[in-house]
Amino acid sequence: MKNAYFFFSVFILFATQLLLSCSPDERAQQLQIKIIETSDVHGAIMPYDLVEDKATKSSLAQVHAFVEQERANKNQVVVLLDNGDILQGDPMVYFFNYQRTDTLHLVASVMNYMGYDAGTVGNHDIEAGHPVYDRLRDAFDFPWLAANAIDTKSKKPYFKPYTMLEYQGVKVAVLGLITPAIPKWLPPDIWSGMEFQDMIESAKYWVEVIKKTENPDLLIGLFHAGVDYTYAQQQAETPMNENASRLVAEQVPGFDVVFVGHDHEGWNEQIDNWAGHKVLLLGTTSRARDVAMASVDLQLSKATNHYQKTITGEIVEMADIVPDSAFIQKFSPAFRQVQKYVAEPLGTISQTISSRESFFGDAAFTDLIHQAQLEQGEAEISFTAPLTMDRQLEAGPIYVRDLFKLYRFENLLYTMKLGGQEIKDYLEYSAGLWFATMTSPNDHLLLFATDSTGAIITRNGKARLKNPFYNLDDAEGIIYTIDVRRPVGTRIDIISLADGAPFDLNKTYRVAVNSYRGNGGGGHLTAGARIPQELLQDRILQSTEKDFRFYLMQWIRENEFVEPRVTNNWKIVPESWAENAKKTDQKMLFEDAK
Repeated sequence: MKNAYFFFSVFILFATQLLLSCSPDERAQQLQIKIIETSDVHGAIMPYDLVEDKATKSSLAQVHAFVEQERANKNQVVVLLDNGDILQGDPMVYFFNYQRTDTLHLVASVMNYMGYDAGTVGNHDIEAGHPVYDRLRDAFDFPWLAANAIDTKSKKPYFKPYTMLEYQGVKVAVLGLITPAIPKWLPPDIWSGMEFQDMIESAKYWVEVIKKTENPDLLIGLFHAGVDYTYAQQQAETPMNENASRLVAEQVPGFDVVFVGHDHEGWNEQIDNWAGHKVLLLGTTSRARDVAMASVDLQLSKATNHYQKTITGEIVEMADIVPDSAFIQKFSPAFRQVQKYVAEPLGTISQTISSRESFFGDAAFTDLIHQAQLEQGEAEISFTAPLTMDRQLEAGPIYVRDLFKLYRFENLLYTMKLGGQEIKDYLEYSAGLWFATMTSPNDHLLLFATDSTGAIITRNGKARLKNPFYNLDDAEGIIYTIDVRRPVGTRIDIISLADGAPFDLNKTYRVAVNSYRGNGGGGHLTAGARIPQELLQDRILQSTEKDFRFYLMQWIRENEFVEPRVTNNWKIVPESWAENAKKTDQKMLFEDAK
């Protein structure tokens, strides 16, 4: 009798749960959801550029005002997501990462105040180091996601893999993924205790978990990875592809929206997955210039008890949004602290230098970095790129803020041992990313991005380079030429060392590079010099303990008076061709591409 009662009770409980889970009355018949994504904010918290010391029209203050406007519409639900890379790129975050660590991190205060529902970790968040991102993970009021960042001890995700949100009975799953290329860019101790899995394989696993355990009505991908899976000579089949967001959307059925980040491109397109269903691919640019917003209309079908979905996307510019006054008031004390910090004088610089010149030959802007790297790294040869696209340091007093113009992100400085042939191959690789092959003085010198018709791609009226500016390395410590008439891979002639001594292709040299490059970033050492990725650590002779900008500040304080000079240790040939092309290309790149 007891057994009969037990089984009857279980049956009634099961039937009740089944009826409740299937009953249309328990779920919204119709629901409008606005899903707003920020990504690659890079510290743009307040509407003020602390580096250039001027007001701006984009920041999280504007984003908060926009989100509050949307939340005021009670006919819709608003979901706020962030897609990573907020912890580097601005003095506001640098200060609270490394200078003021005895208080709640400003980013946690800001994002909690804004009411984020979930976020995904970005590679520049990992680059801030364990003490920073571990502290943030615990301080956020929302889950920080990265399903494919695996704890090496537990073999479980180091961050939360996904989160579930529910609105009027509608279940929304958000799966977070991070680009798995971090070991190619960052020193191992920065991501110690973690390993990174392929995004496609990880997505396949976790989508099945989510479907079986959560049965969501809406599945959102929040991926800190770009869209162009061919970047850096990769293919769709390349394991651990850096920019696999489109590949996941296409190859892993189930997603309704895939939000992307990392590439700063701004995406809004409908694509088909392998199951024949539409997936919205949506992403922002950077520094809170805009947000990506998915509008989701859900209509419950009585016949199937499933929602019919209409999903559209848009990129919403923040330039005309008035910053939220309560936000400004709340975070002004922190802003004033950082404002005081960046106004600290370091020394004096003898002349104005501009990163613009660095794209067309040897320049004082990059040679100043070389000078510091050679001294700090006790090196014979130095490699660097212009690490800002269009910045200028004015002659006169130089302040902490100016170092963010010269050196935007936090990299360590490595001194590595490289062979002479590897140095030449490194430069050949860089020249291939940088310069077009010229057949006449009227050709373009720079390698611009083009569309399928061969037309140069523009953004905001300016021509775009085919490859990132921060991968266009030149060298100091050697005298060499780049002949742009020759095919890629045969352009570099190294004449001698800087002091006139012979350069030996078979000799080993001490070479200064930043840690991004030294760990394989950009491919100069792996694809260019053909050093296996797993052997790069063996080439490191010494490394700074702190970021190189910190040592740059010390170096300027010690020298007091900085006198940048162009060493003219390298040149583009034919010189007349390069000079002729520069006039057009400089205007296209920085002024007007028409």
